[in-house]
Amino acid sequence: MSWYEEWFWSDAYTRVYDHRDEEEAERLVDLIEREIAPALNAHILDIGCGRGRHAHALARRGYRVTGIDLSEAAIEEARATAADEGLDATTTFRVSNMRTPACEACADGVVNLFTSFGYFEEDAENERALAAMTTALRPGGWLLQDFLNAPVVAESLGASEHETEGGRTIHQDRWIEDGRVIKEITIEHADGTETFRESVRLFTVHDFKEMYLSVGLELVSLFGNYDGGNYKPEESPRLLLYARKSDS
Repeated sequence: MSWYEEWFWSDAYTRVYDHRDEEEAERLVDLIEREIAPALNAHILDIGCGRGRHAHALARRGYRVTGIDLSEAAIEEARATAADEGLDATTTFRVSNMRTPACEACADGVVNLFTSFGYFEEDAENERALAAMTTALRPGGWLLQDFLNAPVVAESLGASEHETEGGRTIHQDRWIEDGRVIKEITIEHADGTETFRESVRLFTVHDFKEMYLSVGLELVSLFGNYDGGNYKPEESPRLLLYARKSDS
């Protein structure tokens, strides 16, 4: 089993990232509406949607959303939440590999958020995932990718720990190895200790520009945070890339 299947499918994942909340998702949708302005009732794909936090936020604004994720457990939870909120008429969630196009020219926009990219060992496989997103876009369609900011990550490596409200202690250690940022997460709780690992290719803006050119995307804008601030390589907490597919 790959690291991302073991980690993303675990209950521990939600405990580590429980600070990623609905308010943050709404801020990102605000950015999309302000900077991209999707058409009313646009069809948006959420690739690597997880438990559907952003997909639900988009659906609440009136967009039709298809969420794709490899985790069956995450997709089941996304569907259940959509049903509870009365969003099941405008949302579809399904299990699929991001390297396989969700459709051909069916989407007005694609979002790929919270560093749901760069998982695969071979660069060609990561580019294949990006090509699949591009295939799903209609001519002139848009893509928003939310990725880690490589220069800031490189300066903030090392160990840290914090204690959760439930009494768990979460240790995290990050380092760079073979062009990838590795994070080891150890969770101590009353029933014992769990250890997981993340491994993400440390792509830079230059890397994305080359991949976009290769798959037929044109970079439009860069943002450094969810409020739409200018991207500053040495300061920005995130790297958000807004691109469009050729009209032809």
